[in-house]
Amino acid sequence: MPSIDADRFLRDLNELRRIGAYRTGVHRPTYSPQDMESRRWLMDRMAETGLEPSIDGIGNVYGRHRGRGPHLLAGSHIETQNHAGWLDGALGVVAGLALARAGLPVDVAAFADEEGHFEGGFLGSKSIIGILDEAEIDRSRNRTDGTPLREALAAAGLAGKPRLQLEKGRHKGFFEMHIEQGIQLETAGLRAGVVTGIVGIWQWRIVIEGMQDHAGGTTMAERKDAGLAAVRLLAMLDQEIPKACGDRSTWTCGRIALDPGAPSIIPGRADILFQFRDIDTAVLERMERCLRACVQESNRRERTTATLHAVSKSSPAPCDPAMMAALDAAAEALAPGLWQRMPSGAGHDAQYIARVMPVAMLFTPSIGGISHHWAEDTKEEDLALCIRILGDAAGRFLEA
Repeated sequence: MPSIDADRFLRDLNELRRIGAYRTGVHRPTYSPQDMESRRWLMDRMAETGLEPSIDGIGNVYGRHRGRGPHLLAGSHIETQNHAGWLDGALGVVAGLALARAGLPVDVAAFADEEGHFEGGFLGSKSIIGILDEAEIDRSRNRTDGTPLREALAAAGLAGKPRLQLEKGRHKGFFEMHIEQGIQLETAGLRAGVVTGIVGIWQWRIVIEGMQDHAGGTTMAERKDAGLAAVRLLAMLDQEIPKACGDRSTWTCGRIALDPGAPSIIPGRADILFQFRDIDTAVLERMERCLRACVQESNRRERTTATLHAVSKSSPAPCDPAMMAALDAAAEALAPGLWQRMPSGAGHDAQYIARVMPVAMLFTPSIGGISHHWAEDTKEEDLALCIRILGDAAGRFLEA
């Protein structure tokens, strides 16, 4: 088993969390001064570890192993959600550093904007596998303040830099360590999760057109209320989708925007963001058929018109059997009976890297399941255990 320095690993994590510190968490939005400081910090740590560090034109930080292969790739992201946790993403990047420090032939990557501060999301992992084109960069805007991506890149000092792409055939596989962002491990009293696959996320926009009118002068019989039609459609979806979903499917209405949004005006328009997730494409397709049927039924029942628009469809990404087997063996050796296999309900950079090489993920428990919030946390003894599991698995997989 590689000699993993778990104490140094924990020190690195705690040092990184001081950049953009917010309460017990971190605020490092993509391309912010705090994000760019963290990327410079990471490049310094890579150089100390013996890696050759670089940053590319989309903000990817890459530490290239100078020795002979076969090589592994390891990493995640280091920007955060707004006022969020200290481990989401950063854990996987610092874990990659720990593997390299242990002498393993590992390239370490911190991919830009996994958190989706800019439209399109996963900018770094899509760029590094060659599927982010210049037109998408031109279109993309910051979801919070509308800043064009091109302007943000220039302000961060990245304009004009070339964008790195992975060298074909260099890597035997990609390992990403991450917090669970749920309570399955904690509830079961387990200390590690070997991920079987990453969910596909299908996102939709539903626009309902009614008639804006006076809230007092328009009788209930005359109204074409887009707001009430939206509520009834969402209630119908919540009733019908369970008949089509799988055991671990989820669905979420993340936004309902009513226009004009005033107390004495009947809403003339409702704009809904809706998504569902599952590990199985066939289940996603069933859920889509259910969604379309519900929209059709809404149009039959209501005096409004609902239109469905597909926003994005990411494919489920199964993890590599040989890499999972290495994680299984390492987990059983170091935490016998205290681990399980499980799917990931969240999206990760690994699902894009899976398009060009085998991937695997290791989950640590999350205290209370909290993530995307500054109270996110994991016990340090669990972090230390899981970095040893990851190191053991990486060694096993390289020797296989």
